[in-house]
Amino acid sequence: MLDIGKTATWLLRRLDPETAHELAIHSIARGLAGHGRPDHSALRTDILGLSFPNPIGLAAGFDKNARAVRGLANLGFGFVETGTVTPRPQPGNPRPRLFRLTEDRAIINRMGFNSCGIDRFCQNLAPLFRPDRNGQVQPASAPLGINLGINKTGADPLVDYPALVGRTKSYADYITINLSSPNTPGLRDLQAADMLSRLLEAIQTAHPDRPPLLVKLAPDLGDKAYAPILQTAIDGGADGLILTNTTLARPESLRSPHRAESGGLSGAPLTERTWDVLELVGQLNARRLCLISSGGIETGRDILARLKLGADLVQVYTAFIYEGPALLTRLKQELLQEMSRSGIHSLAALRR
Repeated sequence: MLDIGKTATWLLRRLDPETAHELAIHSIARGLAGHGRPDHSALRTDILGLSFPNPIGLAAGFDKNARAVRGLANLGFGFVETGTVTPRPQPGNPRPRLFRLTEDRAIINRMGFNSCGIDRFCQNLAPLFRPDRNGQVQPASAPLGINLGINKTGADPLVDYPALVGRTKSYADYITINLSSPNTPGLRDLQAADMLSRLLEAIQTAHPDRPPLLVKLAPDLGDKAYAPILQTAIDGGADGLILTNTTLARPESLRSPHRAESGGLSGAPLTERTWDVLELVGQLNARRLCLISSGGIETGRDILARLKLGADLVQVYTAFIYEGPALLTRLKQELLQEMSRSGIHSLAALRR
């Protein structure tokens, strides 16, 4: 029998990457990519005051403009993070700006926060929260995260981030402030402990009633930089960290003709570094903040290993680009198998 999902993924990979991405968003938004099965109760994870049906989320960057949130959740993700959204619309960097490194199972992007802007973004989200004919709002099947960023020009982070939190807090189950994209000049400077402290204070002062707040960090910081950032996040009232964004590093093992393209590298080549960062931060964190591990996650074994290392949740992106919705079924099956081998009856047991 023809597997429509796998066939569609195969066809999309024959197109220009950005064209394929646009078609994928269009299809998922219209429910054409299928619907996942209910999750095994052993995969449920409770963190941040939220219940996640499974620990596998979609990282920000796939649905930048919140056009396919419900469709993505219906595929079987445990949570979906949409964005990055900026205060004002901006086109991002010139094309080509997205490259498949097929030989390396990786992607390089230099999108540059292409965004419809916060006004349109909220308009796209609004229908998800409108009551039906019975006056009921149908809840999404998975928690929604919203990833916030700043414009390339004319940005004032201490004003822009609190304003974005104010605009999105009624929609989001959690909010991420993106301080780590390599494609917006000066953005990564905001990760410094002193600047992060000021930023978190500005957000907390303006919005003490906000949803859980997470900070997304880069993998390219020196190892000694993470301890003061972690402590600043805790002291500033943040609820979690996402480890990590894409990298500017280029491992010598890369084989693709696109390996020298500028931008952020994601996918399998990021595995070792994201593991190292999680191990370091996980030991320092001691479960004080929620940790979401992202970067190079390809198997159920990867997921369980990162959960054991201190992550509460994980996010995928590049593997989803290469495999499509079939990835989720495979990862969940593998995760349950790995849990069985390890004598773990539920993921909740890992946090006790």
